[in-house]
Amino acid sequence: MLIIIVMTFVSNGFLTTDNLLNILRNMALQGCIAFGMTMVIIAGEIDLSIGSTVALTGVIVGLTSGKLAESGIMSLDVAVIVGILVSFIIAGLIGMFNGWLLTKYKVPSFIITLAVMNIVYGIAAVISKGFPVTTLPSWYNVLGAGQIYKIPVPAIILLAVFALIFVVMNYTKFGRSVYAVGGNPESARLSGINVKKVKIVCMMAVQLCAALSGVLVSSQVMSGSFNFGKGWEMIVISSVIIGGTSLFGGVGKVWGTFVGLIFLGVLINAMTLLNVNEYIQYIVRGCLILAAVLVTTIQLMRRRS
Repeated sequence: MLIIIVMTFVSNGFLTTDNLLNILRNMALQGCIAFGMTMVIIAGEIDLSIGSTVALTGVIVGLTSGKLAESGIMSLDVAVIVGILVSFIIAGLIGMFNGWLLTKYKVPSFIITLAVMNIVYGIAAVISKGFPVTTLPSWYNVLGAGQIYKIPVPAIILLAVFALIFVVMNYTKFGRSVYAVGGNPESARLSGINVKKVKIVCMMAVQLCAALSGVLVSSQVMSGSFNFGKGWEMIVISSVIIGGTSLFGGVGKVWGTFVGLIFLGVLINAMTLLNVNEYIQYIVRGCLILAAVLVTTIQLMRRRS
């Protein structure tokens, strides 16, 4: 709130309809993933490969639609829908693979997803030959840049994803299982919860959210590129942690992540309007993450003492 008040007086262009809608549109790209990441972190894990899935999604959608349309099997309009479905299937398989390695061999999710991040980025670069893929129909742009009653379509999709995951985490048996697994996996197992299944589903969920975000960003720029999504892990995890979710698992709220998204979205927009150096912005975001982690750690220590 303080940032909003200060920016209202400092920048004439901040509190305008166009700028606020722009913040919403930009929030949506990482925001969809942040809600999925909230599930993963509450379950006691993390996924660093989401940015590479964003890149791969755009490339797959472009290549699949282009190849199918060129072969004459179907029109470009239909082919791009097939491309979107294929990208979601692949994203789900990536999440399943991450979850399988995590639960089968007990390899830390940090290490697994760090490796997968590089592998997937490499695959995206190889299959696209390092060039943007632009074989997309004109209507595809509506998903990432369109508006419904002046509200950006990505913002509407963001709210839909928020509502879905909010309901899952607060009103379903699976959501309660996620909290139980993140709080104490052994106790959850003894209570009859399938810990492996819960973690695999969470890893798949965040990858599907990343694929959705990949569709939105490729739609905005009407191309797919292996460079998309790089560094998004920082923003996504920042939003989740600032929103109060503990990196130790078992603690967190989806609505808290939404608040964290708004805070980061406004902060980044404010620094951009004030022409703050890009490297200074990295320092500010890093300090915010460190502060949020310290606060949650101190709170956890106080609860245990």
